[in-house]
Amino acid sequence: MSPALSDSLVALPPLLQAHLLLSGSAVAIGAVIGLALAIASARSAAVRRPALALAGLVQTVPALALLALFYPALLILGRASGLAIPALGFLPALLALSLYALLPILRNGVAALQGIDPGIIEAADGIGMTAGQRLRLVELPLGAPVILAGIRTASVWTIGAATLATTVGQPSLGDLIFSGLQTENWVRVLVGCGAAAALALAADGLLALVESGLAQRSRGRIAAGLAILVAGIALAFAPGPRADGGEIVTIGAKNFSEQYILASLIERRLHAAGYRTQRRDNLGSTVAYRALAAGDIDVYVDYSGTLWANILGRSDTPDAAAMRRTLARALERRDHVRILGSLGFENAYAFAMRRGRADALGIASLDDLARAAPRLALAADLEFLTRPEWRAVQSAYRLDFGSQRSYSPTFMYRAIADGSADVISAFSSDGRIAALDLVTLADPRHALPSYDALLLVAPRRAGDRRFTDALAPLIGSIPVDRMRAANYMVDRDTGKSTPDAAAAWLDRGRAP
Repeated sequence: MSPALSDSLVALPPLLQAHLLLSGSAVAIGAVIGLALAIASARSAAVRRPALALAGLVQTVPALALLALFYPALLILGRASGLAIPALGFLPALLALSLYALLPILRNGVAALQGIDPGIIEAADGIGMTAGQRLRLVELPLGAPVILAGIRTASVWTIGAATLATTVGQPSLGDLIFSGLQTENWVRVLVGCGAAAALALAADGLLALVESGLAQRSRGRIAAGLAILVAGIALAFAPGPRADGGEIVTIGAKNFSEQYILASLIERRLHAAGYRTQRRDNLGSTVAYRALAAGDIDVYVDYSGTLWANILGRSDTPDAAAMRRTLARALERRDHVRILGSLGFENAYAFAMRRGRADALGIASLDDLARAAPRLALAADLEFLTRPEWRAVQSAYRLDFGSQRSYSPTFMYRAIADGSADVISAFSSDGRIAALDLVTLADPRHALPSYDALLLVAPRRAGDRRFTDALAPLIGSIPVDRMRAANYMVDRDTGKSTPDAAAAWLDRGRAP
C-alpha cells in the first residue's frame, strides 16, 4: 500500500465519524424545524409565505459563505452576552448546515400536506377526529413518502456541504479534500471525496428503503432502514479511541503546506510532553488569530507582517526586531495573546516571475514591474488581494495589472509554471521558487513588512509553564533553507512526502 493511501486511511475513521455526527445532527434539526414549519405553513398562508421565502433565501447563499458568516456572528453574540459561546468548530457548522437542510424538508412537507385529497380530510373531520388526531393518523401517514423524499434531498445536500466545515475548524471529510488539494496529494482528495459520496449514497439508500416500506406498507423494510440509520447515528456518537491520560490541546493551521508541516511539528513536541492533541486546519488568517484570542485554539504559527497589517491595522514597515517587540506588547495588552518567539525563518510575501520572462522584460524590482504591469497577468493567493499589504504595494508603486486572479497557493504556482500568469504573490520560504526557477523582485520602497514566523499561544496557555516549556525548543531552531526543503518535500511533483513526514524530518534536523 502506498504511503499516501495508508496515511489517508489512518486519518479516515475519526473524520468519517465527525462528518456523520455533524451532517446527521444538522439533518435531524432541519427535519424537526422543517416539519413543524411545514405543518404550520399548510394551515396558514401567513406562515407559509415568509417561511418558504426565508428558506429559499438561505438556499441562495453559498454554503461556504453561510459557514463563514456564523463565525463572526457567534463571536459578536458571545461578547455581547458574556457567555462562552464557541465560535469555531461544531456549533457554527451545525447552525449553518441545519439552515441549509431546511428548504427541501419544508417545501416537500407543505406539498405533501396540501396535496391530500380534501375528501379524506372531510371524512376525518366527519368521524370526529381532533386536529391532532387527524394530523397523526391521516395527514402524516399519507404525506410520508413526499416528506421523506425531501429529507433524502436534504441529507445528500448536507453531507456534501459538510465537507466545507473544515474551513471553520470543524473536522470533517473536507480535511482530506482541502489538505489534499493544497499539497496535490490526489489520493487524499479521492479518499475524502469517495467517503463523502459513499456516505451520501448510503443515507439516501436507507431513507429510500424506509420510503418504499411506507409506500408498500412493509414493516420489514421500514424496520430494516430505521435500524441501520439508528446504528449509524449511534456510531457517530460513539467515543473514539482515546490515548491514556494527558490534556487535549487544539493546534491551528492555515491552508497551505508550510502550516500543515508546522502544526505537525508542534503536535510532535506536545505529544512528547504528554499532551493529547487535536487539529483545526485550513483556517483563514484573521479567523485563526481570533480563534486563538477567544481560546478556540491553543497554539499556531502566524507571521509578523500578517499580524502587523491584518490584526493591528498598521501600514508602516519598521525593521523586523522593532515589529516583533511592538507586536508582543500590543497583542499581550489587547488580547492577552503571548508570542512565544520566532521559529528562526521568515516567510515573506514576494512578487515572483519566471526568470526568462523577467529577463526578457528587464524586470528586477517592483519599480520595473509597475512600468510593465498593464501588459501582465497577476496570480495571487486567495487572501492577498484583500490584504492591507496589497493596498500598500499598490499605493507605493501604482501597480495596475492587465488582469489579476486569485488561486489557492498550490494552483497559483501552477498558473505561473504553465504561463497562465506572469507574476505571482509568492512566499519566500516556498521551495517551489527555486524548483520553478522563479526570481523574486526587489522592493526598494519597502512597502512589504517582514514576516518572521512566530509561535503564538492562547491567553489561557500564556502562563502555563509546562506547555510553553514543551514548545520552547522550537524557538529559533528552523533556518529558512531547512523550511524551504521541508516545504518542497510536500509540494514537489514526484516522491512527495506527507506533512507529518516532513515535520519529522524537520524535527530531526532542528538547529541546536
